[in-house]
Amino acid sequence: MGSQSGNPLSVLILPLIIFGIFYVVMFLPMRKRQKKHQEMLAKLAKGDRVVTSGGIYGTVVSVDGDVVTLRVADNVKLQVARAAIAGQSADAANVNLTPGE
Repeated sequence: MGSQSGNPLSVLILPLIIFGIFYVVMFLPMRKRQKKHQEMLAKLAKGDRVVTSGGIYGTVVSVDGDVVTLRVADNVKLQVARAAIAGQSADAANVNLTPGE
């Protein structure tokens, strides 16, 4: 009883198909999101309302290289890394910053 050796090409087809499906389902959407986020970070400008990855809402006061200065309340400014900006937020201006109200 001899072993049957299949065509080596047919042995590689199934893993290639699985890898192709995995790439389309997992990596393409992730790359699109990453590219969109990088474009948003590159276009940050004074007056943009943003939220940081730490959940802090603020308005961009200035952008100097990789440092973004945010106004989070009256006379309160924070400097954060550009990479810490998670996204733009239309709701950032509507956040109640006065305690007790």
